[in-house]
Amino acid sequence: MSDAMGLDLRKPGPEKPSGLSAEEQSRETLALVRRALDRRRVMLAYQPVVQARDPARIGFHEGLIRILDDDGRVLPAQAFIGAVEATETGRVIDCCALELGLGALAREPALRLAINMSARSIGDPRWNRTLAEGLDRDATIAERLILEITEASAMLMPDAVSDFMDELKRCGITFALDDFGAGYTAFRYFKDFYFDILKIDGQFIRNIHADPDNQVLTRAMIGIARHYDMFTVAEFVEDRRDADFLARNGIDGLQGYLFGMPATLPPWKAEERRRSA
Repeated sequence: MSDAMGLDLRKPGPEKPSGLSAEEQSRETLALVRRALDRRRVMLAYQPVVQARDPARIGFHEGLIRILDDDGRVLPAQAFIGAVEATETGRVIDCCALELGLGALAREPALRLAINMSARSIGDPRWNRTLAEGLDRDATIAERLILEITEASAMLMPDAVSDFMDELKRCGITFALDDFGAGYTAFRYFKDFYFDILKIDGQFIRNIHADPDNQVLTRAMIGIARHYDMFTVAEFVEDRRDADFLARNGIDGLQGYLFGMPATLPPWKAEERRRSA
């Protein structure tokens, strides 16, 4: 599960110190987050999205930001995400994720990468400056960059999201609607968004091969996406039987532990190390 800023909410982190109240722990964790951002103790973990009918072929990767504490351990997102998403700290996290993603795209000409952002970062001067500087590095970066906005985030300011997408699509950037089905989409806005990719929330995917209700709902979401010419991705695919069901029913892409966990050492770097060795 990921949040609006691309933090993997299932990623383990340091345990709560004994003797601290929940409020004290929250304050301490927020201080750790701010300190980590100030010291640039952040990195991306890369997870592949594979083609459903040929899982050996990777369509693109998603870059999930990791925030590290003073000992280099990943901070648990669920401990702070609710408190920072609507704040200045949330905007800094979005900027860090974008900067890291653009850097990876500049270094790897064959890479196509999805980076998460909150709709709240639309219009943020630093985020816009980071994007402009990154796109200036290489004329091919825009067409290899995918910006993911969660359904819940997009519904906060649908008109702003629509205008934002119209502007950046002219540069060649692709947009994905993340965690579809987890929020409350107003379909009068949905038809105006024209997202390129629809990512179906994992709650509908787990055990779908044996769940008739989720089968009906997922087929309906695939049908909606097909009507609007969107590429569909199922999130949190962890069972081969689920993957087979989804492929038979028209899903385009699969993402989940079955095909690869998020890794801070991406496959192309791992291959370089093997060749060097």
